[in-house]
Amino acid sequence: MPIDAARALAAPPRTTRISWTAKDVLLYHLGIGAGRPATDPGELRYTLESRLHVLPGFATVAGGGPPGVIRALSVPGVDVDLARVLHAGQSLTVHRTLPAEGSATTTDRITAVYDKGGAALLVLRTEAADGGGPLWTCDARVHVRGEGGWGGDRGPSARTTAAPTGPPDRTLDLPVREDQALLYRLTGDRNPLHADPGFAAGAGFDRPVLHGLCTYGMTLKAVVDTLLDGDVTRVRSCAARFAGVAHPGETLRIRLWRGDGGVTATVTAAERGEAPVLADTTVIHS
Repeated sequence: MPIDAARALAAPPRTTRISWTAKDVLLYHLGIGAGRPATDPGELRYTLESRLHVLPGFATVAGGGPPGVIRALSVPGVDVDLARVLHAGQSLTVHRTLPAEGSATTTDRITAVYDKGGAALLVLRTEAADGGGPLWTCDARVHVRGEGGWGGDRGPSARTTAAPTGPPDRTLDLPVREDQALLYRLTGDRNPLHADPGFAAGAGFDRPVLHGLCTYGMTLKAVVDTLLDGDVTRVRSCAARFAGVAHPGETLRIRLWRGDGGVTATVTAAERGEAPVLADTTVIHS
């Protein structure tokens, strides 16, 4: 079996030193669609260095290296074909407001390997800290087709939150630019699934798909801008399950429900009959 669960779980943590500048933050914000309209004061908080506020989702790309879904594949005990790998979900907890420029030490380790029958699910945890203490904790959930069936723990159900009821408090339609995946990949995720039609076809898609973390960032920004008065410092955590794919050029329909200390969201592809894109999405805030 290409995935050796015991070996992956026993692998020692890997530590990396990362750094970032305001330019990296600006690129991330542009990659998730900030700057439309370009002169809007609310958008300039994301696109002008003199008034820059860092959206917490930047933690998922800080340092510019490969994302967690790719880093998980180099852990001892994991030897799989990238074409059979999908990013299944992401959670992020921020412990402090992220600085526009800084450096940190990150530590990666596999915390779970689940047997889903027809697939394996890996969970890669990344913790980041600087001289002031913990900065953020990320969990990337990595779905590997064809690697299940060894009789291991199936893990928790995919659904982690109750489905929202009643009409949403806000509904937004966000267009995805035709070149948005090409721009977003400059933050570090060079998986050809998001740019190369031939690779996408080999992975079972009719065309390249948008990065799940791009949709994740767009949704988090929508919550901050519409329900949190544009205050990025109020975000405590964000979790989502990648229930489907979005394509460059499509429109994301984001529905938001207010709750006690949090926001629940769903994201669908408006032109494809409301096909699910993000599910079980929650943003906890102050």
